[in-house]
Amino acid sequence: MTIYFYKVWQPYGCFSNFSSHGIVMQDIFWSTVEHYYQAQKFVGTSDAMIIPLIHSAETPELAAALGRDCTRQVRLDWEEVKTQVMREAVLKKFMTHTEIREILLMTGDNLIVENSPNDYFWGCGVDKTGHNHLGRTLMSVREEIRKIPSLSVVSD
Repeated sequence: MTIYFYKVWQPYGCFSNFSSHGIVMQDIFWSTVEHYYQAQKFVGTSDAMIIPLIHSAETPELAAALGRDCTRQVRLDWEEVKTQVMREAVLKKFMTHTEIREILLMTGDNLIVENSPNDYFWGCGVDKTGHNHLGRTLMSVREEIRKIPSLSVVSD
């Protein structure tokens, strides 16, 4: 069985980076993974002043819009580090929030796919030919959590 997710209000919506499961990264609280991820694009750049605006954005949609502003200079190594930045944030999210960690573990060995019609990198795209890097990240995080004996047991 394949588990598709996309919108936060749909089944498995907690897998979305827009879900309201905050994380603490480098001693800073971020409202969502999306807030953190978008801000990391500008670390060490001349456009780093956008980071506090992304951090304080009222919604993950606004944080995403700010982070996708193509008039700003993203960090030079972004293409090389973006999947690792995402993985660290997603791992933190599922290590922090027990209830969604259990949902992730209950997916067993099923394929997890971000059913984004527009995103062919993180999602599967409208024609399902995308790379699904977010789904792959979730499955990798699921495997890592399973290796931690105190966290790998799903409660009944």
